[in-house]
Amino acid sequence: MFAHAVMRVTRALRKNKTLRYGVPMLVLIVGGSFGLREFSQIRYDAVKVKKIKNSTFDDWKNVRGPRPWEDPDLLQGRNPEILKTKTT
Repeated sequence: MFAHAVMRVTRALRKNKTLRYGVPMLVLIVGGSFGLREFSQIRYDAVKVKKIKNSTFDDWKNVRGPRPWEDPDLLQGRNPEILKTKTT
C-alpha cells in the first residue's frame, strides 16, 4: 500500500514541471532570503558590540612585538631591567 503511494508521487513529480522545477526554485529563493538575513544580521550585531566611539584608551599600553632574532618570552610584559640582566 505504501509503496504504491510512493510510486504515484514519483510519477507525479516526473510529469509535472511545476513540482519538478518550480517548487525547488521557490524553496531556494525563500530559504536563501532567510539565510542572507541571518548572515547580514551578524554584521550589525558585531557593530553593536564593538564601537570605537565608546572605548576608553586611558589604560592602553603599546607593546612591541619581538623581532625575528629576539626571544619572544623575554619581551612580552617584562621589565626592561630584567631584560638587561638576562642579555648581559
